[in-house]
Amino acid sequence: MDASAQLRCINPDCRSEFPVTRAVFACGRCGELLDVEYPGLEPVADPAGLQRLFAQRLASGAWAASGSGEQRAIDASGVWRFRELIGFCPDESRLVTIGEGRTILQRADALAERVGFGAGELFLQYEGFNPSGSFKDNGMAGAFTHARMIGASRVLCASTGNTSASLALFAALAGFAAYVLIGSGKIAYGKLSQALDFGARTVQLAGDFDACLRRVQQLGVERPELGIYVMNSINPFRIEGQKAIMFRVMEGLAWEPPDWIVVPGGNLGNCSAFAKAFVEMERAGLIAPGRRPRLAVINAAGARTFDRMVNELGLRWQGGRYDRARVRTELERMDHAGERARTVASAIEIGRPVNLPKALRALEWMDGVVRSVDDETILEHKALIGRHGYSCEPACAAALAGARMLRKAGVIGRGQRTVCIITGHGLKDPDATVKYHTGLDMKSAQESASRTTPGGALANPPVLCADDLDALRRLFAGA
Repeated sequence: MDASAQLRCINPDCRSEFPVTRAVFACGRCGELLDVEYPGLEPVADPAGLQRLFAQRLASGAWAASGSGEQRAIDASGVWRFRELIGFCPDESRLVTIGEGRTILQRADALAERVGFGAGELFLQYEGFNPSGSFKDNGMAGAFTHARMIGASRVLCASTGNTSASLALFAALAGFAAYVLIGSGKIAYGKLSQALDFGARTVQLAGDFDACLRRVQQLGVERPELGIYVMNSINPFRIEGQKAIMFRVMEGLAWEPPDWIVVPGGNLGNCSAFAKAFVEMERAGLIAPGRRPRLAVINAAGARTFDRMVNELGLRWQGGRYDRARVRTELERMDHAGERARTVASAIEIGRPVNLPKALRALEWMDGVVRSVDDETILEHKALIGRHGYSCEPACAAALAGARMLRKAGVIGRGQRTVCIITGHGLKDPDATVKYHTGLDMKSAQESASRTTPGGALANPPVLCADDLDALRRLFAGA
C-alpha cells in the first residue's frame, strides 16, 4: 500500500494537492475534479511475480468474520486482492469488502458470430455477478474504505438505481447510515427495491437524476459541515475501486491487453477509471509501453451529451486544457432549453455527466471514440445477449451494439480482440425485458390497457394454450 497517496486536481494549470485523509471531492481552488495519485508507484521489479500474487490471493481467499460480523476476506475481493494498485489505505484492517469483484471474463464465440466478429475476438466482462448485481460494487469498496478511513458515518448518493442498490448494501453490512436521492422520472424497480430492502432512507425529488446529483453535490461538497459523505462517482475513491474491473480483464487475458474496451457511457466514471488503470499498469510495468487498448464509449441516443460534445462540438482533452467555457455554455443551453435525458436504458439516462473531463482525458489516453445507439437497437442487442446466455440490463447492451457498429464501420478491425463491459444483471430491470418480449408494461395497474404488440426480431412471447392435454400434445408435436 502506498502511504504517499494524495489527491490532486486534474487541471494542469492548478494541480492543487489535498491529503487522502480528508473528504475532498472537488478542487477548492478551481472547482475541477480530483485524482487519487500514487507518487510511490514505480516499475515493479518482478511483474510476473506480482501477477502470481494476485492469482494466489484469488485461490486462497477464504472468508473470515470480524467481531462485528462483517465479512473481511480482502484476498477474496476482486478489488482488494489488487491492493498494490489501489493503495490509498495503508491500514488493511480498514478495507471494506462484501465479496465484490468475483467476476469472470467470458469468451463469447457464438455471440461474436452474430455481430460480425470472429472466434476469440469478442469477450464479455460480466459485472452482474457482483453482490448487488452491478459493477458499482467495485467502486463502493473503494469509497466505503475511504469513508471508514476518515471516520464518516453517513453516506449519500443520487441514483438511477444501481448506485443506490450498491450503496445501501455496503452501508447495511459496514454499519453506515445511508441516504439516497432519486428523481421523479424513470428508475428501474428491480434496483429501487434493493435500496428499500437494504434499509437506505430514500428521498424522491421532483426532478431527474441530474437534478438529484446537483443537490448531492451541494449537500456533500459545498456544505462539509453537514458531515455527509458523497458516494457518486465525483468521489475519486469510487474511481479507484472501478479500476479493478480492468485488472480482472487483464488477468482473464493472461495479462495481454485486448485491442478494444467498449463500455456504456452514463456518468462516465467507468471509462475514466479504465484509462487510469491502464496508465498505472503501464507505469508499474505490468503492460508494455504503447500497449494500452483503445476505448469506445457508447451513449444512448436519448442521453448523448458526451457524444455530441466530442463529435459535434469538437471537444478534446488537450492535455487538460479543454474548452471549459464551451462545456459551461453547452450545459447552460441545455438547461435553458429544458433538454433532459430520455432512454430505456435507465442506468445511462444522464444528460450532464459529472466525469466528463476525466472521460475526455480517457479518450486521449486510450485513443478513444464515442458513439450513440438508439433504444430500439439497445433492446435488440439486450435480447441477443440474453439469447446467448447472459442476462443484462438495457444499458449493457449499448456496449455490444456499439461494438457491432464499430466493427461494421471498420473502426474495430478483423482479428482485434474486443471486450464489452456488461455492467449489470438483467434482473435489475425485468420490466424492460418483459415489455420487449410480451408488450406488457408491468408498471401499469391495468394490464389490458398497457399491452402492446411485442416488437423486435427476438421477441419471445408466451404461447397461449387451453388447459387441455390434447391441445398440449398438438402444441409440443409442432414445436
